Amino acid sequence: MIIVVCGPTAVGKTKMSVELAKIYNGEIINADSMQIYKGLDVGTAKATKKEMQHIPHHLLSIKDVLDDYSVFDYQNDARVKIAEIKSRGKVPILVGGTGFYIKSALYDYVFEEDEYEPNSYDDLTNEELVLQIDAYEMPLAYDVHNRKRLVRLLNKLKSGFEPREDEYIQVYDDVVFIGLTTDREVLYERIDKRFDEMLVDLIDEVKPYALKDVRSKALMTGIGYKEFYPFFQGDKKLSEVILECKKSSRNYAKRQYTWFNNQMQINWFDVDFNDFNKTIDDVATFIDNYF
Repeated sequence: MIIVVCGPTAVGKTKMSVELAKIYNGEIINADSMQIYKGLDVGTAKATKKEMQHIPHHLLSIKDVLDDYSVFDYQNDARVKIAEIKSRGKVPILVGGTGFYIKSALYDYVFEEDEYEPNSYDDLTNEELVLQIDAYEMPLAYDVHNRKRLVRLLNKLKSGFEPREDEYIQVYDDVVFIGLTTDREVLYERIDKRFDEMLVDLIDEVKPYALKDVRSKALMTGIGYKEFYPFFQGDKKLSEVILECKKSSRNYAKRQYTWFNNQMQINWFDVDFNDFNKTIDDVATFIDNYF
């Protein structure tokens, strides 16, 4: 069994995943693209040691902020972790809000057939083929050692093919998708409150990067980092940055809902924030009866 816990930011995914890990003897695999990076802890709401409750967590803080890390890298890393966890007789639990990461780990991608001019690419190594495929920045499933597959895939990409969203095929047949949700206004209030609570620590976290004007892909992608650069450079007031971050976080939550609803068959659960244990029980009961 593989459990996926997904949903928008600030909805309680971390707590739910830890509780499910305790119930099902599981280990957690991070599926948040920003939590991959070391030093980006506050702004990404990375689980603290206390929140982890001694449950093993994987693919957290494995890359420096200056490193590039793609969905293809995650696909390979996540599948290795899934195999390792299962080999120990435990349950892999993917948790996060980055839908592409989750889908790349659990799904294969099928392309429509069409006419194209094939090229054998005899002058390219497998590594060079992969570099050209990665340049298309699509969440594609492939084996870096399968040259025939790499050549076929690159030919299709160069001919203008795109993956059809409705023809993705799951790699695993024992996955249960759990989505956490709540009323939009409640969610937005939680997003705003969490940002206010983390503000002082977040400023301390961003400051060294902003003062050195470090503009890596990680820092320029995540919400709550790039927005502070104009503040430290004297071009914006702190109040303006706060409003911008909260607005961006709310918009991101909307996009997360849209993505998950369109891309995967999620089993949604309304979170009872007054009695989170009830939500845990509801989810566990559903999982028990799922397979």
